[in-house]
Amino acid sequence: MATTFRLFHFASPARFYTLAARWSPALWVLAAALAIVALYVGFFVAPTDATQGDAYRIIFIHVPAAWMSMVLYLAMAAWAAIGWALNARLASMFARAIAPTGAMFTFLALWTGALWGRPTWGTWWVWDARLTSELILLFLYLGYLALVDAIDDTRRADRAGALLAIVGSVNVPIIYFSVKWWNTLHQGASLTLSSAPTMAQSMLLAMLLMTLAFWAYAFAVVFKRTQAIVAERERHAQWLTTARKMEAA
Repeated sequence: MATTFRLFHFASPARFYTLAARWSPALWVLAAALAIVALYVGFFVAPTDATQGDAYRIIFIHVPAAWMSMVLYLAMAAWAAIGWALNARLASMFARAIAPTGAMFTFLALWTGALWGRPTWGTWWVWDARLTSELILLFLYLGYLALVDAIDDTRRADRAGALLAIVGSVNVPIIYFSVKWWNTLHQGASLTLSSAPTMAQSMLLAMLLMTLAFWAYAFAVVFKRTQAIVAERERHAQWLTTARKMEAA
């Protein structure tokens, strides 16, 4: 019983608002510090690639962004489903807060992929299975955002958004396995659980540090955005006035 209470202690928007205000500044600092170290290792410590030269270094931003685009979509769909199934208001707010960040990482993955593809493939874009499915992921994020904003009733909007997010989650495994299922121009996975890394340790370190930086950034911005959504939906609640006074103090 005590364990269950701890798990749901911050399910209340009021408690979460206080938690987010407390942790967000530390997450911003952590994200900045990790990103600086990752960029230094990636651009000044990691060796030059034998075939691609220095153009490969965009991998230190492209791959973590692509990972985040998929993971955040699944997180958005999961929170939306929980909000729909359990009528959990905070879960639906989380889903809404995740969507813009996920869309940003998806755009970043597509943009850096184009920058990498130009010197490597000789073109900015090809209708490759992975690139196309990643583009569809961006449209799913944008579709979710447009749908929930188009419906004035927040409960109806949350349910409609949850349905779209859940159905769209089918696209995530397609992105991941596309290079195995089809003959694509895109290279295979940079890291797999079934085999040891083939890249230099400094390359791997830079990529993992940037991934942690993106995670810290995602938590920070999602916490802050969820705070804003809570403040909008609970704007008449007495606890919000007290929490804002404590935050400003």
